[in-house]
Amino acid sequence: MLEVLIQMAGLIICGIGWRMFKPAGLEPVQTRRVLTSLVYYLLLPAMVLSVLWKAELGNTTLLIALSAAFAVTVGMSLSALSCRVCKARPAVTGAVILAAAFPNATYLGLPVLEATFGPWARGVAIQYDLFACTPLLFTLGILVAARYGDAQVVAHKMVGELLRIPALWAAVLAVLLNLMEVPVHAVLDGLLGLLERGVVPLMLFSLGLSLEWNRTQWQTLPSVIPVVLLRLLIVPAIIVLFASAIGLSGEWKAAVVLESAMPSMVLGIVFCDRYNLDVSLYAAAVTITTALSLLTLPMWYQLMV
Repeated sequence: MLEVLIQMAGLIICGIGWRMFKPAGLEPVQTRRVLTSLVYYLLLPAMVLSVLWKAELGNTTLLIALSAAFAVTVGMSLSALSCRVCKARPAVTGAVILAAAFPNATYLGLPVLEATFGPWARGVAIQYDLFACTPLLFTLGILVAARYGDAQVVAHKMVGELLRIPALWAAVLAVLLNLMEVPVHAVLDGLLGLLERGVVPLMLFSLGLSLEWNRTQWQTLPSVIPVVLLRLLIVPAIIVLFASAIGLSGEWKAAVVLESAMPSMVLGIVFCDRYNLDVSLYAAAVTITTALSLLTLPMWYQLMV
């Protein structure tokens, strides 16, 4: 597990290095936007289609989604409670709730699970994210961001945001093809295989491009502490008990617990910016939880195997 994380950290560091040195004069924001757009609109949907088309869907799929939904709900509830106790500003509260509730389930979780457990675990990461985290992000997440920010939210706009996610449509198509037992043609299978190979390195490199630190973020450190405790320690500990209670066991349970222990998702920065939450705090939470996850993820893995 540690060797796997070190290799992935190498790709993330490459992204950080690109951000610092700007090879060929390309701005890191522009580079990241191009890479993430390629992954978002083409490579990730291809992987989702390939994985879920051939995955074993059944009761385990429901248990994975339930675990993910419960983890998000717990993260939201406990982070909101901590902010109320500390009497945090609304913009801080919204950023803390998003950072504590939503993990980097795909961009980091997928490569970690695949390298740790094997190709079958990609299905866990995709189901954990697309069947629970993503729908909750574009519904409850937007409501939270609007509640503590200064933007108005309309229900049909939330539905519209959700329906514009290419990977979600790929998941729906893959599940239908899977349930109808439609065989994957060899040529299509080969094409999807070529496309999905670029997902992991580009996601990790883009994650490195997203990580930054500046002087103003030092002031946000006290507010990041609840995020670190919830995202990396408390929520995974609760999911260990919840997963056992609903019947998950073995490597399935271990994979779900690792997903729940992933650092804060990068996409939340976009929500903070759009709804005028504390962007600096959220960026600090992503950077710190990502760095510390290199220590906490091996710990959870050792506890679960």
